[in-house]
Amino acid sequence: MKRLSIAAMAICVAGLVACNQASAGGSFNQQARLDQLEKDFNQVKEEFEILKYALDKRGISLEAAKAEMEADNKVWDIPVDESPVFGNTTNPKLTIVEFTEFQCPYCSRIAPTMKDLMDKHPGEIKFIYKNFPLSFHANAKPAAAAAIAAQKQGKFWEYRYALAPHSRELGDSIYVAVAKEVGLNIEQFEKDRVLDDAMNARIQKDFDLGVKVGVQGTPNFYINGKRQDRFSPELVEKMLKEAK
Repeated sequence: MKRLSIAAMAICVAGLVACNQASAGGSFNQQARLDQLEKDFNQVKEEFEILKYALDKRGISLEAAKAEMEADNKVWDIPVDESPVFGNTTNPKLTIVEFTEFQCPYCSRIAPTMKDLMDKHPGEIKFIYKNFPLSFHANAKPAAAAAIAAQKQGKFWEYRYALAPHSRELGDSIYVAVAKEVGLNIEQFEKDRVLDDAMNARIQKDFDLGVKVGVQGTPNFYINGKRQDRFSPELVEKMLKEAK
């Protein structure tokens, strides 16, 4: 496939050369155009070989790279369902969906950044939280259940940001302590955070959605339905300025 691609480009350029020669009449301008075409082709060929080398080093075929590019550029329609939502829910400039969990240290570190964005742009951005508990994090699901219990009392976001710094010490005592910190009804909280079939199904629904849209670890962010590999406040500010 790779050699055929180069051959196809060569045929294309050869055709252009032939057409130009037929009408050139030996003029200097036509010859200059032909020389430029040859130069451009050689540059394309060189760049193609560099790309092929880089892909081979990564162990990725052109077909796999194409699929990766298409996935990165795909715009997904991500439903809210029962997920916590904050900000402009009617006509936001940007909709940011975060697939995350509480035991992930990277998620913990970026949580203050998300809070700053929410505090700064509640009228311009719609924020949606999705659970994506990684299988090797035993406390990720119980923590998600605790946050959902807080959501049932209308204090998901307060609970989320209060629990975020405790990624390395998650457990029942932490869940309850944070619930008290944000002013939850503890008796109701304890009932609502039980990991029964319904709770597991709700968390799994988020996870399955994440797998479907191509989540690759945590945290993963989607802005207006498109996955962002290099999410940052600067990117958000830039997109807000460009948004109509």
